[in-house]
Amino acid sequence: MSLSEQTIQVVKATAPVLAEHGETITQHFYQHMFSQNPELLNIFNATNQKTGRQQAALANAVYAYAANIDNLGVLTTAVQRIAHKHASFNILPEQYPIVGKHLLEAVAHVLGYAATDEILNAWKEAYDFLAALFIEVEEGIYRESERAEGGWRGTREFRVANKIQESELITSFYFEPVNGLPISDYQPGQYIGIYLYPKHSEHRCIRQYSLSDAPNGKYYRISVKREGEGETRGMISHHLHDEVQIGDMVELCPPTGDFYLNTRSDTPIVLLSGGVGQTPMLSMLNSLVTQGHQKPIIFVHSATNGRVHAFKQHVKEMTDKHEHAEQILFYDAPTEVCSGHHYEGRTDLELIRKKIDLPGAHYYFCGPLGYMAMVKKSLQSWGVTEDRLHYEVFGPHKDI
Repeated sequence: MSLSEQTIQVVKATAPVLAEHGETITQHFYQHMFSQNPELLNIFNATNQKTGRQQAALANAVYAYAANIDNLGVLTTAVQRIAHKHASFNILPEQYPIVGKHLLEAVAHVLGYAATDEILNAWKEAYDFLAALFIEVEEGIYRESERAEGGWRGTREFRVANKIQESELITSFYFEPVNGLPISDYQPGQYIGIYLYPKHSEHRCIRQYSLSDAPNGKYYRISVKREGEGETRGMISHHLHDEVQIGDMVELCPPTGDFYLNTRSDTPIVLLSGGVGQTPMLSMLNSLVTQGHQKPIIFVHSATNGRVHAFKQHVKEMTDKHEHAEQILFYDAPTEVCSGHHYEGRTDLELIRKKIDLPGAHYYFCGPLGYMAMVKKSLQSWGVTEDRLHYEVFGPHKDI
């Protein structure tokens, strides 16, 4: 299947219109889709809907598709990232026509008389083409997960085998399969989708959390930050911290995600994290040390202070095991009782450039958007090429 030249020209010509009205279109889209298909509320993150992050992310994605429709190869990375996220939601082929119907109706509503039959027909063809692409990629992910040793398709029931408080804000949850059968391995840095039914929600809630330990074939571990209070309160993080207990049952989707450690690379590795962004880095660090990585491993972490800093001792023990590994800590606002950190104040990579600006090094980073933007800008200013920069944004994807 390929797009007609007329469709390519029409969609590309309307890209500026999508840029101007994108968020209005996506707001109308979600509002009407949920009113007519409320079952989809069991899939979408209500918090991201309220904050507008989901609408903005969709608007940016639609514009990127329109602007690059004559060169879709540049969107390969974005398609892979979105398809992996869809797989954690267990998105099905029959859901794509529903989304397409409401999206085209939203375009017609917002653009009014400007939405001619020619434009709507072109966008329908373009949407159907993109939907077919996602369906194909996602089926490949489902098939790979199902065929892996210990793998499965859809959801699988797990028991909370342990719950450990790691700091004032972060708690780890260990999940073991109820049926006692093996579980599939994963790439260090990937995440799992967890399906929950909090008592204060009318709908099922699905969230993605990075796996925070090396693959072991016995359990999965996630480490969750208690997010916010009042209007910024994270419903699911509080539900996990306060309501989910050892022995409870949860449903998990197989591990997925396109952000992961290249375990075949024999190069120096620099892991940089801010706050709870260290969770995928822990999986990477544990894997590198366990596998006996031969090149330097530098673990750079930023936290507010020691009270909220999780896994400090664990990381020290892991780096002590490795001849060329090191932990470097920045504390934004250390208390009088804090110790062991190397720098006070916001992270400044120039202070540690001699240690982390290594020939051929690959850099993996995760944390708040501002932190990651700083890391990326600093590394690029040193001449680090794009192929050596690897990062993940929590929630709807956004460029940094």
